[in-house]
Amino acid sequence: MKKIVRIGIIVLLFLMLIFIRGFVAPYFYDPLNEYFKNDYLYKTIPEIEFGTYFLHLFFRYLLNGLVSLVIIYLIVKNDRKLLLFVVKFYVAAFFLLSLFLFILLKYQITEWYMLIFYTRRFLIQPLFVFILLPAIYYQQLKVNN
Repeated sequence: MKKIVRIGIIVLLFLMLIFIRGFVAPYFYDPLNEYFKNDYLYKTIPEIEFGTYFLHLFFRYLLNGLVSLVIIYLIVKNDRKLLLFVVKFYVAAFFLLSLFLFILLKYQITEWYMLIFYTRRFLIQPLFVFILLPAIYYQQLKVNN
C-alpha cells in the first residue's frame, strides 16, 4: 500500500475515533457521565446496573480498541509480534482496569473519586493508542538503527 494512501486511512481512522467519542457515546449506558459533570464532590455515586454498565463499557472499549488496532497495524506494517503484543496489552488492560473500576464502584470508594474518574477514562476513551504510538515509533527507530 502506498504511503499516502496509508496516511489517509490513518487520518480517517482518527476521525472515526472522534466520531465514536462525540456521536456514538450518548447511546452507551453511563450514569457516571452525569455524575462527573455535576457536583461529584458532594454527591454519592449514582445507582449503577453493573451488568448493563460493564457490557456497554466493553462494547465502547471494543470499538475504540479495534479502530486503534487498525491504526497501529497500518503503522507497524508487517510486524506480527508487535501487533500481537498490542492485542495482549489491550485485553489485559481491559480486564485489569474494569476489575479495578468494579471494585471501586461496588464498595463506593468515593474518597478516591479521581481514581474512579481516570480509570473510567482509560476504558471509555482511546488513550492507549496515544500512549502506544510513540513507544512503537521509538521501538522501530531503535530496531532500524
